[in-house]
Amino acid sequence: MRALAHRNFQVYFAGQGISTLGKWVQQVALAWLAYHLTGSAVLLGLITFLTLAPQLLVGPLAGAWIDRHDKRRLLIIVQALLIAQSLVLSAVTWLQWIDGAFIAVMALLLGLLNALETPLRQALIASFVEDPADLPNALVLNAMLINAARFVGPPLAGGLIAWAGEAACFALTALAFMALLVGLLKVRGSAQPRATGSTAQVFRQGLAYMWQTRNVRQLLVNVVMVNLLASCYAALLPIMAKGVFAGDARVLGWLWGAAGAGAFIATLVLAVGGALPRLRLFTDVGAMLCAVALLGLCAAGSLPLALVALAGVGFGITLSNVSTNMQLQSAAPSDLRGRVIAFYIAMRFGFEALGGMAAGVLAA
Repeated sequence: MRALAHRNFQVYFAGQGISTLGKWVQQVALAWLAYHLTGSAVLLGLITFLTLAPQLLVGPLAGAWIDRHDKRRLLIIVQALLIAQSLVLSAVTWLQWIDGAFIAVMALLLGLLNALETPLRQALIASFVEDPADLPNALVLNAMLINAARFVGPPLAGGLIAWAGEAACFALTALAFMALLVGLLKVRGSAQPRATGSTAQVFRQGLAYMWQTRNVRQLLVNVVMVNLLASCYAALLPIMAKGVFAGDARVLGWLWGAAGAGAFIATLVLAVGGALPRLRLFTDVGAMLCAVALLGLCAAGSLPLALVALAGVGFGITLSNVSTNMQLQSAAPSDLRGRVIAFYIAMRFGFEALGGMAAGVLAA
């Protein structure tokens, strides 16, 4: 927990924890609302695609752009736009003007904002930790925070949907985003070097570094495979909750929460044993566990077995992804870090988007 000795990281950590919890509440509520209104597996796949695909299409260019600007100021602007998006979604849902087309538009807007917010947030972590030796620990704690929210958020969302409806979930998300905005206004991170040249030149520099560095290239290929073929399970969870196990939004929350529990345990493993020399082993073991757990999910004939299998899927995906992120950020030069993170996030979420779309179409 040594990264929490840095005050700036403490403030960021608190705001990020609340904000991430709100993100998961919104994600579950949006998926349940779409399936509840339309019963369409294709729409579920489309929502996953629209929410994540901008990471693949916009993310790499966004990395080159943010390396040339003040990352903290940019993140404050993006966070304010996320608050506005959640408030609009809440109002339209409460007024019962919502339909499948509007949900798709909101998913696309969320995806575009996340394509900027995620690499900005990741790249800023280094500026909140004065000692570079504490950066890997800060990255693990950040991942632990995200996956703790992934464990708590979906069951919370399921209960909130049943009690107060989806509009209340979206309003709560807006309040959660405000927590990170307030935190960003309070912190002043250490100055980070900015890239020089045009966005196109900066983009090409980052691409050349990743292509010419063999270890980076191998890690990114692994990210593509894991998230294309394993992370796509999330698009089908509303179908499993309602169609397979005859449940409601609470069951959907349990399914998502089980995967989040496995992911949280993976971050604990990395926090305790994630020394840099062992990270490549964790990356490969995580990918293998994904395969085993997905076979278990395929064979699960009851809800408890499905929850265990989903915990295994969440554990494997997170072990592989987070250990990859730690390796990439620890090795990247500081002036290239934003671009490396953006490419990693593009592979991570972009190929999850493609896998989710494919899963929805195949399910239909």
